[in-house]
Amino acid sequence: MFKGLSDMMSLMGKAKEMQSRMGEMQNKLAQARVRGMSGNSIGAITIEMNGKMDVLSCQMDPRLVDTADRLMLEQLVVSAMNDALFKSRKLAAEAMQEVTGGADMPGFADAMSKMGM
Repeated sequence: MFKGLSDMMSLMGKAKEMQSRMGEMQNKLAQARVRGMSGNSIGAITIEMNGKMDVLSCQMDPRLVDTADRLMLEQLVVSAMNDALFKSRKLAAEAMQEVTGGADMPGFADAMSKMGM
């Protein structure tokens, strides 16, 4: 009986530790920065995001605006956004691996995505 109680207490301690590490990871992701870029041959659009996938800025080379090709500009913004999202997701996945120690935890990724991770 006490063995089971000891195991449960150990599990609860590990859960609290994991919760603390998750909070630290979220803070690190909020501070981390990634940049997605597109259109290097004609100028550039740069999207800056944090590791929580919040868009922080969008910068455009002035030459792009001078061309007045709205469709091309829209496509470049979408491309830069997708590049920044890819990098932000990769950063979050790496942070998650650090928190879980690389352990495969079924359903954990879904739970984190619901929390905006």
